[in-house]
Amino acid sequence: MRTAYSVETVRAAERELMARLPEGALMLRAAAGLAAVCAGLLTRRRGRVYGARVVLLVGPGDNGGDALYAGARLARRGAGVTAVPMDPERMHAGGLAALRAAGGRVARAVPQRADLVVDGLLGIGGRGGLRPAGAALAERIPPGVPVVAVDLPSGVDADTGEVAGPAVTADVTVTFGAYKPGLLIDPGASRAGAVHLVDIGLELPEPEVEALQHTDVAGLLPEPTASSDKYRRGVVGIVAGSAQYPGAAVLAVAGALRGGAGAVRYVGPAADSVLARYPETLIGPGRVQAWVVGPGLGEGRAGEVADLLAGNTAVLVDADGLRGLDPAVLRARTAPTLLTPHAGEAAALLGTSRESVEAGRLAAVRRLAERYGATVLLKGSTTLVASPGGRPVRVNPTGTPWLATAGSGDVLSGLAGSLLAGGLSGADAGAVGAYLHGLAARRTGGPLLAHQVAEALPAAWRDTRA
Repeated sequence: MRTAYSVETVRAAERELMARLPEGALMLRAAAGLAAVCAGLLTRRRGRVYGARVVLLVGPGDNGGDALYAGARLARRGAGVTAVPMDPERMHAGGLAALRAAGGRVARAVPQRADLVVDGLLGIGGRGGLRPAGAALAERIPPGVPVVAVDLPSGVDADTGEVAGPAVTADVTVTFGAYKPGLLIDPGASRAGAVHLVDIGLELPEPEVEALQHTDVAGLLPEPTASSDKYRRGVVGIVAGSAQYPGAAVLAVAGALRGGAGAVRYVGPAADSVLARYPETLIGPGRVQAWVVGPGLGEGRAGEVADLLAGNTAVLVDADGLRGLDPAVLRARTAPTLLTPHAGEAAALLGTSRESVEAGRLAAVRRLAERYGATVLLKGSTTLVASPGGRPVRVNPTGTPWLATAGSGDVLSGLAGSLLAGGLSGADAGAVGAYLHGLAARRTGGPLLAHQVAEALPAAWRDTRA
């Protein structure tokens, strides 16, 4: 599992470690890792480090020092290294001395010929985007030259991934000690490129953010035993679809049938469409372990949502079912509740704008979980899963922009609901469902249809166990 930590947590761990190490040792560890990644990138692109032209964009903080010390290591291997400071009077003294001793130089302008640019303008404490001097340097990065960011791309908020002004877009980010939430959550994640973690020996507590990997998902997936029957494996009920949107019911059932539950029960007006496609489906009311309500319901069916929420069965609420939810009703529930809004639906639930949700996804999903007392899966470019009570937020690392297609959310709802019925908690069902959903979409590749995602789910399931 990838775990990410706030700036405050990382800084505290760094202070503890620095108190036990010789002065400057921690920065030298970080610089050595940074230089190794840069050297590997140059070797893959050019065949060697010797003779490469490396440009360091140097800020006044520790990230600037990391860049200078790393530049000194590259210079000792024969690279031509040029440091361009944001503020020439505030460069890290030790790093600058090391660079000059290794044969590097300092320039006031960004050279237009380079094999690699290292972004050391701002550290993890930076807020609000690049200031004019840093933005001017970033704008002069030669087109097509790979950029390696030090700890995180300058201008990205390390704690949230928010980008509130000019920011660097990196091809590679070398981060030290721990992942930062801004490297895993958009819009910051989309600027980080490939992220390399350099272990510098930090001792860290519980993370603020975590991202499941294949082994984590495989360990959570429900597995039938020799004594299992369809009822012991769980039954998921689907309340979805309408005369206007019968396909939503079909797609939700498609996802549910491939989510590990023993049976899928459909209740709604699209029964003929569902049975024509999936004769395995049970039709009509009956006992279930979890309900999925909302996809394609249309208007005027709030009573069905309210009836399900009044019961003591796990409920996943999506799409039209999210309209007009009463926070007090949800907070009073004792059974698991999973809400799965996209940014527009989340904005309506919070009484804010879609733009504010997209710009601050981590804050939005946390607010939703606390306000409604439920687990919330916020769909989007970075899908997040948050539960009330301050537990780590789950970030989904799979997926593709091709999932922005009609019906894909209906498949996800059925899938996650099936996992709920199979015994997973709301947080696990949401995170595992999003992971498999994204993995299936990647397997499909290119322009895709929602039903293709559902059909690829068994293969994605197997992938996690490979």
